[in-house]
Amino acid sequence: MPSPTPTTSRPAATPAPTRGPTRITSVDITPVAFADPPLLNTVGVHEPFALRAIVQVHTDAGATGLGETYGDAAHLGRLRLAADAVLGADPFNINSLRALITHSLDGDTSRGGHGMSGMVTGSSTADRVLSAFDVAALDIQGRLLGVPVSDLLGGAVRPSVPFSGYLFYKWAGRPGAPADAWGEALDPEGVVEQARRMVRDYGFTALKLKGGVFPPDEEAAAIEALHSQFPRIALRIDPNGAWSVPTSVAVARRLESQLEYLEDPTTGLEAMAEVRRQTRLPLATNMCVVSFADIPPAIAAGSVDIVLSDHHFWGGLRRSQTLAGLAETFGLGLSMHSNSHLGISLAAMVHLAAATPNLDYACDTHWPWKDPADDVVAPGVLGFRDGAVAVPTGPGLGIELDHDALERLHRQYLDCGIRERDDTGYMRRVHPDYELKAPRW
Repeated sequence: MPSPTPTTSRPAATPAPTRGPTRITSVDITPVAFADPPLLNTVGVHEPFALRAIVQVHTDAGATGLGETYGDAAHLGRLRLAADAVLGADPFNINSLRALITHSLDGDTSRGGHGMSGMVTGSSTADRVLSAFDVAALDIQGRLLGVPVSDLLGGAVRPSVPFSGYLFYKWAGRPGAPADAWGEALDPEGVVEQARRMVRDYGFTALKLKGGVFPPDEEAAAIEALHSQFPRIALRIDPNGAWSVPTSVAVARRLESQLEYLEDPTTGLEAMAEVRRQTRLPLATNMCVVSFADIPPAIAAGSVDIVLSDHHFWGGLRRSQTLAGLAETFGLGLSMHSNSHLGISLAAMVHLAAATPNLDYACDTHWPWKDPADDVVAPGVLGFRDGAVAVPTGPGLGIELDHDALERLHRQYLDCGIRERDDTGYMRRVHPDYELKAPRW
């Protein structure tokens, strides 16, 4: 990733009036669903709809802040507890918001709601809930002060944020339905064709393959085919811990000259550390370092070289900046993980990445897999050019909510009947003999 350079300066803004006390008056939480293709991973396959929750935080100053997070039922319940707890709070005091939200969850006994289909379960529950409120509070602050969120985070050091195209093995279409526009990708040729479209339509200069689906030799062959077709594009593979230590080492050595990094080849800090001792290929993670409690043992064991942050489970943008500081302190590389998301999350990611000097690699995104019509953000601000998204310069997140679209996606949520992300359960409905295993190879 190129070294950060200052953004072009903006015209001086009209000074905002002196800020008086601001209080949160109400919070709206709206679960939504949007169409998702049959993308394969080591725990199964994506269901027909992905779930998200849109959080609107209203204030007595007339400003409303936006947040986006997981839409699983248990998580929605926790969001509602937090929404009640923050009424009357000052959106400029995120420390207070964090304390109120943490306290609101003291009696919560619900399970699940991680939004990751069981692949990331060790993240902090309080931080997952805080995240959407943190983003919404920063959006409010920026709107009231007339500055973008990136300014509130210390200032943008790059005018646009590069992203990595996310390649998936996938079925041609849903069982019993015609092939979708992306078609089938079940072998190296299908993956390469998918990559051609990603590069052509979005200009990505980095690509990541979601692995853990087929035997490692087949997935290594797909990386080799990608490298042959795109020799100047940075490549990564993420099998989500599906490989044993010996398999991870063998694949790492085979692909050492062709990968930018290897993400979560095996499960757990000790196993990752053993792989790292036996390869020169950098190891990245968003599975074994997913909360601040994971950092000391990861450093002690020497488990990883790169942490893939995700503000949705690290507690929002401010706490993700704390993670960036720790990565810099301990000499770790830094980038961003992605789950299926909408425009509010993309805007938040872009502001955070723009204001993070030590962002070392292009960020992941699922954006190309989403139907452009399926979003809650009014069009015109967010878009990909040469594999990057320009940093919004309007106040707050720089985006506006499309209320009609929000209602339409909420209706999709009500109608689709899905209330938890369950990649394994959906796979078993299609293939009843499917077995969940870790490691698989």
